Amino acid sequence: MQSTAAVSVSASAITSGSGARSEAARRPGGLRVCGLRREALACSSLRISQAPARLAVARAAAAAATNGAVAGSGGFDYDLVIIGAGVGGHGAALHAVEEGLKTAIIEGDVVGGTCVNRGCVPSKALLAVSGRMRELHDEHHMKSMGLQVSSTGYDRQAVADHANNLASKIRSNLTNSMKSLGVDILTGVGTIVGKQRVRYGKVGFPDKEITARNIIIATGSTPFVPKGIEIDGKTVFTSDHALKLESVPDWIAIVGSGYIGLEFSDVYTALGSEVTFVEALDQLMPGFDPEIAKLAQRVLINPRKIDYHTGVFASKITPAKDGKPVLIELIDAKTKEHKETLEVDAALIATGRAPFTKGLGLENINVVTQRGFVPVDERMRVMDADGNVVPNLFCIGDANGKLMLAHAASAQGISVVEQISGRDHILNHLSIPAACFTHPEISMVGLTEPQAREKADKEGFEISVVKTSFKANTKALAENEGDGIAKLIYRPDTGEILGVHILGLHAADLIHEASNAIALGTRLQDIKFAVHAHPTLSEVLDELFKAAKLQPREERGSKPSQPPQPLLKALSFITALLSSSIRDRQR
Repeated sequence: MQSTAAVSVSASAITSGSGARSEAARRPGGLRVCGLRREALACSSLRISQAPARLAVARAAAAAATNGAVAGSGGFDYDLVIIGAGVGGHGAALHAVEEGLKTAIIEGDVVGGTCVNRGCVPSKALLAVSGRMRELHDEHHMKSMGLQVSSTGYDRQAVADHANNLASKIRSNLTNSMKSLGVDILTGVGTIVGKQRVRYGKVGFPDKEITARNIIIATGSTPFVPKGIEIDGKTVFTSDHALKLESVPDWIAIVGSGYIGLEFSDVYTALGSEVTFVEALDQLMPGFDPEIAKLAQRVLINPRKIDYHTGVFASKITPAKDGKPVLIELIDAKTKEHKETLEVDAALIATGRAPFTKGLGLENINVVTQRGFVPVDERMRVMDADGNVVPNLFCIGDANGKLMLAHAASAQGISVVEQISGRDHILNHLSIPAACFTHPEISMVGLTEPQAREKADKEGFEISVVKTSFKANTKALAENEGDGIAKLIYRPDTGEILGVHILGLHAADLIHEASNAIALGTRLQDIKFAVHAHPTLSEVLDELFKAAKLQPREERGSKPSQPPQPLLKALSFITALLSSSIRDRQR
């Protein structure tokens, strides 16, 4: 008799040759897992019956009806309590309920966190407006396509309302998705008061204490404001204030030229502002691949009403008042000598973000933050002051500082739930993509070229770099958007993809083929055979992968590459399931 916990795998399918393919073809009800490297799996077809899938659906429905409490909670109020209902907490909560865990999420502000309410979501609404404005203002671009635009303009309040309405809609969607699955949403500020114990409450109301088998910290971050900068929210402000678009200043200084600063420069210049960047490092866009940053400066900075100061700190910023402008005192980043004072209409502080971890009660469990970040290991398990793992306590997202991106927080949360559910899982952060939604967009995954060369020098291998241009892509040319480049950094001896960087039309969408390839361990010798629809922008990546020059097959054969780690884990999992099924039949 087959165990209900085991996935039914056709043993005859885990063989090579046409027989396995014929068996799978004769059973259309079966699910074939495609795209796995044949040499890694040592088989040509893998068939999994649909019965377990139906069982999984039934279990998920039961979990939703009882808030995941399919199994008992062992005396705890919850199997999992999540402190923070941002994108990371939301992703973890949904996956936990699917896994049959009784789950609660504590939120002291509003569901959605920074991303939905004060970050990626409303900023994309503003960037959508800036993109349309750029198109309409580009008379040459319009005429080349046979279009004529007599005049353009915008309603500032309507633009601001568009961003606010989008945030409200997404916030409502997240809330409803958790409620529909039975996640308990507890309102208040969460504090860890001891092992597997959390207290939460609102000002003016008595606190409540609950117990949980496992706890996830997902409290996110807030804008970082350096010393000497006075924020008034009107003329000197952070991205939190800027997203409200209460004004469009004639001249605005943006302190910091990373993702946030670059995106807001796109918005403000499209709406008519002049922009001055203030960057502490010697080059703009310091976090990007240097070659991509150089090209991006040529496309996104130089043609626009933007100037910049690099290698300087804004040591003091005073808001506008009594008819005086905003004053920005600049000092040399190295010598700290005064260089000049800028007078502008407004200043946006885009100097990064700081973890929001105060008041969590970490001192109650002997945890000391590092620059505000909660220390974790590769499995997101919280580490105490003595370097030991704190049992049943995890931290994800901006609060741990590993990779301060909303989708990284969600991925970390799902990884933690996998571990809680009894399946070891380590997230490969090098496979997580990032994007800057300027016009055109910038995206990246993996290592930059300097990082890859440093790694190659340390580990004793060679790297190669190839590039393709959007000017050779039919779809990009049809859109009159030929400005762009894609760059691949790889190992010619193994075909491993080390990094991909894209500047061009819809770069943020294109990057996922590369990020998924890195996550799955797909090598260039395999992905070269993938088929892309024509004419599409995806062919930029197709040409990029095909342009890679690998060592001759016989030379690569002398250095056999290991099967990708996810596939090894899949094989181990399948073997365990087969063994379980055989034991059950023998009973």
